[in-house]
Amino acid sequence: MEMGKKAIRYAVVDAFATEPFKGNPAAVCLLEDDNAADERWMQSVATEFNLSETAFLVRDFSRRASAAPLFHLRWFTPVTEVDLCGHATLASAHFLFTAVLPEHGMIEFMTKSGILTAKKVPPPGGAGEAHGKLFIELNFPMIDFLGCNEMPSIPETLNGAPVVSVHKSAADGDLIVELSSAQEVADILPNIDEIKKLSCGGIMVTGPAPAGSGYDFFTRLFCPKFGMDEVIPFPSPKSCNVVHVAL
Repeated sequence: MEMGKKAIRYAVVDAFATEPFKGNPAAVCLLEDDNAADERWMQSVATEFNLSETAFLVRDFSRRASAAPLFHLRWFTPVTEVDLCGHATLASAHFLFTAVLPEHGMIEFMTKSGILTAKKVPPPGGAGEAHGKLFIELNFPMIDFLGCNEMPSIPETLNGAPVVSVHKSAADGDLIVELSSAQEVADILPNIDEIKKLSCGGIMVTGPAPAGSGYDFFTRLFCPKFGMDEVIPFPSPKSCNVVHVAL
């Protein structure tokens, strides 16, 4: 990739997956100078990639050498900039740990949502389960969710599934709609025009995973206003603010 006549280093990383072409892809662009790219250029690049998120990194060399490396991080969908993105942060950390700063065990990101951290951690259950994978722990800000009496008017999208509860993000008003089972979540037939009419930016539909599946819950996320009809979301901050991921 080039910006003017200067080449830009970039990668596309499949987050939440151990095989190529699965998981949730994000583009990661490493810039040399925070002033080298304006917002219009970054938005154009994100639109060209046409992935759910494109991350832009610029290293901050002002801190002392003994401290964890610090990078300015911004996220863009194909149509707009967002304040927080989990899978693109994971993709950025993986790219830095494997291709830029493999000697470091921790990296910090300065973002519109505050300082986020990523660090290498031992594999859960002992080294025998690692199989050469890199395990990364992300620490994100906790987001409060409030009870919501207003049921979303999206009957076609929910495909007749009964709603257990609805919660609203205290930060941006996005909705979390809880269904009674993972199968109901999987059976959703999204009506994107319906979802676009909601007052919130996005809607997350979730339900408990079946016993023995190895998962806690299934989730689907719809954000057509941000140019993403459906994306694979970052694990809900309602439940935790530290997430372990293997790549």
